[in-house]
Amino acid sequence: MIYHWLANTVLLLHLGFILFVVLGGLLVRRWPRLAWLHIPAALWGLYTEFFAVVCPLTPLENTLRRLGGAAGYPGGFIEHYLMAAIYPQGLTRELQVVLGSGALLVNLAIYGRLALIRRRKLPDGKRRARNGNDNSDMTFTSTGCDTTDSCGTDSGGCAGGGDGGGD
Repeated sequence: MIYHWLANTVLLLHLGFILFVVLGGLLVRRWPRLAWLHIPAALWGLYTEFFAVVCPLTPLENTLRRLGGAAGYPGGFIEHYLMAAIYPQGLTRELQVVLGSGALLVNLAIYGRLALIRRRKLPDGKRRARNGNDNSDMTFTSTGCDTTDSCGTDSGGCAGGGDGGGD
């Protein structure tokens, strides 16, 4: 009985890991330090998909099932549990690469969005404005805004900010 319970626990852990690999970047948006766990997990998940490596959780689950008196299963977690629900007529090598590519694209999109958000923030916590003007850097502070052109001279621009002139 304990082996059956342990095998099911490994199964749920495996499923949770796969979900974390594919969608963990969304958690990183909320908790950025989680990237230190998500990036290695995502790289491992992509490695197993792209190079047809069996995740060590699969043999562990199979061993626990056999010790509990049940039969193990051939192949990997995805082939055994998700194929019938998601994949038509079996998992091919090409489909594995497509799935891995999908996971990669989802994570690249999430991390790309995070990079854009962080890029708009300045190191001292100020936000960079999205004004589209390449020769000025407008930042918003708690007291208003600061506008300086690329030479560092005050260009005015804010109500009550700067003298609005060059002399």
